[in-house]
Amino acid sequence: MHPLVALAKRAVEEYVKDRRVITPPEDLSPEMKQRAGVFVSLKKNKQLRGCIGTIVPTTRNVAEEIIKNAIAAATEDPRFYPVQPEELDEIEYSVDVLSEPEKVNDLSELDPKKYGVIVIKDLRKGLLLPNLEGVDTVEEQLRIAKMKAGISPDEDCEIYRFTVKRYN
Repeated sequence: MHPLVALAKRAVEEYVKDRRVITPPEDLSPEMKQRAGVFVSLKKNKQLRGCIGTIVPTTRNVAEEIIKNAIAAATEDPRFYPVQPEELDEIEYSVDVLSEPEKVNDLSELDPKKYGVIVIKDLRKGLLLPNLEGVDTVEEQLRIAKMKAGISPDEDCEIYRFTVKRYN
């Protein structure tokens, strides 16, 4: 198991079992020392069980970002009830470390397998990670991101793209 994924797993398990927020490891790897937005996804029986993240860094480093977002994915995703201790053995984790978002000027710059998208209209914002099962077209990717943001499909909005390093 990759160290970033192991950190997410340990953060969730300690919090769900003991309500304890772990501290990052003493010896941070170079990828844990950087600052970046991070999404942590939890799956159970191949189905999404929680996913929370940050578009840009909100903590001192990726390790802290993983701990914060892993706990939130397990306990605060409004689409799911909080993860229970008896489920922990069935949870699979993935961690996505995001690149800096860049503005998109033309839809030809998008590719749902390679880039995630952020859509913004006024104070509404939606994000969809890249390379998701069942999302094969730019149109579908934008439709879902807009829906998450509460932006109607025909409404204009700003579009940003980003890449991720995905760790399973």
